Amino acid sequence: MPFQLRSPTINGGGPVPERYTGDGANLSPPLEWSDPPPGTRSLALVVEDPDAPGGSFWHWGVYNIDAGERQLPEGAGDTRFAVAVNDFGEAAYGGPHPPRGDGPHHYHFRLVALNVETLELPPSAKVKQLWRAAQGHIVGQTELVATYER
Repeated sequence: MPFQLRSPTINGGGPVPERYTGDGANLSPPLEWSDPPPGTRSLALVVEDPDAPGGSFWHWGVYNIDAGERQLPEGAGDTRFAVAVNDFGEAAYGGPHPPRGDGPHHYHFRLVALNVETLELPPSAKVKQLWRAAQGHIVGQTELVATYER
């Protein structure tokens, strides 16, 4: 099976359930993935909204996920991985919360398999910095896209 990201609560291309948004409980959704490609030493995940009025808005970034992991549970926020600072200014998941009446926004959950065990980033690194740092180390990538509008 190819490297694939999925969620038991989000259908690819469908809406993000309110529970996982800024209008709901603001929990990260549960995510699961198939075996990453050979050479994977760690994983990183970012969530980006490219439809934001000011350009891409980064909602979540986690990295240094053990290569043996195959899921992140709902509300993942434990210490098994590092967390970057999102565009809300928090080292946490920040659920979709687009401006009212702005139409549907697309949320790209991108999981990358990396050829390094540890991405060395400062504790205050932003999600966009994490994404840039990962670029030279990607051995595989998968994506789940969902929408949300208010």
